[in-house]
Amino acid sequence: MPYALVFLPLISSIICYFGKSLGNLFSQILSSSLVFISAVISIFIFFDGITNNNYGNYLIFEWISSGDFKANWSINIDPLSSVMLVVVTSVSAVVHIYSIGYMSHDPHKPRFMSYLSLFTFAMLMLVVSDNFLQLFFGWEGVGLCSYLLIGFWYKKESANNAAIKAFIVNRIGDFGLAIGIFLIFYFFNTINFDEVFSVIPENKDKIIEFLGFEINLITLICFSLFIGAMGKSAQFLLHTWLPDAMEGPTPVSALIHAATMVTAGVFLVVKCSPIYEYSTTALNIVAIIGMITAIFAASVALVQNDIKKIIAYSTCSQLGYMFFATGVGAYHVAMFHLFTHAFFKALLFLGAGSVIHALNNEQDIRNMGGVWKKIPYTFILFLIGTLALTGFPFLSGFYSKDAIIEFAFLKNSSIGNYAAAVGIITAFLTSIYSWRLLFKTFFGKYNGSLTKDKIHESPLVMIVPLIILASGAIFAGYFFKDIFIGHNTNFWKNSIFFLNQLDHYTIPLWLLVLTPIIVVMAIPVAYYYFLKNTEIIKNLKGTNLPLYNFLLNKWYIDELYDFIFVKPTKRIGNLLWKKGDIGIIDRFGPDGISKVVKYISNKSTKLQSGYIYDYAFVMLIGLSLLITYFILK
Repeated sequence: MPYALVFLPLISSIICYFGKSLGNLFSQILSSSLVFISAVISIFIFFDGITNNNYGNYLIFEWISSGDFKANWSINIDPLSSVMLVVVTSVSAVVHIYSIGYMSHDPHKPRFMSYLSLFTFAMLMLVVSDNFLQLFFGWEGVGLCSYLLIGFWYKKESANNAAIKAFIVNRIGDFGLAIGIFLIFYFFNTINFDEVFSVIPENKDKIIEFLGFEINLITLICFSLFIGAMGKSAQFLLHTWLPDAMEGPTPVSALIHAATMVTAGVFLVVKCSPIYEYSTTALNIVAIIGMITAIFAASVALVQNDIKKIIAYSTCSQLGYMFFATGVGAYHVAMFHLFTHAFFKALLFLGAGSVIHALNNEQDIRNMGGVWKKIPYTFILFLIGTLALTGFPFLSGFYSKDAIIEFAFLKNSSIGNYAAAVGIITAFLTSIYSWRLLFKTFFGKYNGSLTKDKIHESPLVMIVPLIILASGAIFAGYFFKDIFIGHNTNFWKNSIFFLNQLDHYTIPLWLLVLTPIIVVMAIPVAYYYFLKNTEIIKNLKGTNLPLYNFLLNKWYIDELYDFIFVKPTKRIGNLLWKKGDIGIIDRFGPDGISKVVKYISNKSTKLQSGYIYDYAFVMLIGLSLLITYFILK
């Protein structure tokens, strides 16, 4: 079964891409069916592991064998990978089915379904790897697929630019990951996870010289791996690709943001917990970057107007939560939030797609409003996703997000206290922008250009996947809390390593009730300012225009990169192109030689006049040169 689980999406991708002549409906049904089968198998493996402790490593084939060094293609099933398998395949199956309705008017359905399935396969190869090389293969695979899917509408310039941006930014992160893998191989002579993890304790104090500095080997490895995680999971400074990724079709956004690409970074850090636990410095860096990302993305989401970009920045912020959870050593809580987040974030993205579909591709929330009666099912399901995202009591986000804040507080350190404070502030901001999005989309005055009578509910093939995700958004936290982060849980076994596991018994009452109270109080606040009395917000914008523009322009990070990297690179490129390539190489190289040849040819043609005296003159010159040559010789 593990072989079928991993390779069915690959088979689907190949058949859909090369079997375009079989028709659109065939590709949609085939890809959805095969990925759905993978999802069923992953759920079976997950529960089989819980009930029967049935895990294992399934060899595909031996990849590299040189002396003592071996690297295999394997399917490694442990508790950590089993959770990721459920997340990836379940959301992917739902997205495949949803795409049948959403992409109904697109002329390239087989190619789209092929890319979705390939994306799923690459992510599966990443999470079941038992060595860093196979992980890197899957890592690069999801990067390639993200490029293909974000730029799927390749005739649209903004989509092409977004795809290139995602690819380049991720290459920066991937370079860091590659450096980390090189260091691991160079010093430990292996890349297999179990072998690497076993030698970490004896090397925890090893100091090496790197770029002229003395640095702890474990810290350097952790930092290099984290750079890769920052790129994939869109952490602060390497986050700029994620909002632009909204240029791809909405199902792509749901798959990237909820289940695959952006979760790879969190998975990498948690998978490498046996390394990170021996570097307090690296964990502190992870926690700090996570905190900055959480607060940054939440603040930017407050003022965005594109429905998908608001949810995109929400993803960025929630990933910040996951990373500062790993930074305080709560790896299992980070995975719990990753698990619950997959359901409600996919629900929100696909719900946004349903709104866009109903409003004839309108994405600006300023051009929406007052449509909840027209699309009631979409509204109810979107409301469930919003409640779960904000951490409303007893929905999935409530259990996982509050647990992160609690574990950060229980860390009883400066970093832990800062993380808890940032988590609470971000929770409030999350509630504000989430309810702003809901109120401006579904309530108030309708401001769209499409006549209201043409607004229609999405077809059943789009609504049913939303209902499935809504079930997860409501119940996943409650049913899996004790399994993932309960006091006596033994679910994770050896797949996550804790050097000093946090005690979750002594949580003060004020901390338990603080975040839920803030989250609930944010609802009437958002209702008053964004629906009841919008003039207050307009006045605030006018009196705080610099701050508003600062948030609207995403802290000017893109502009900063444009000033530091893009424009100087373009100037250097233009200089080398115009002065170097055209002015020197072309001028004195191929262009210069061709001009000389052309000049000589033009002059030579004048001798081809047809008059005998011209030919006799040439012959006389030739004879003179020949006689001169022999005399001088």
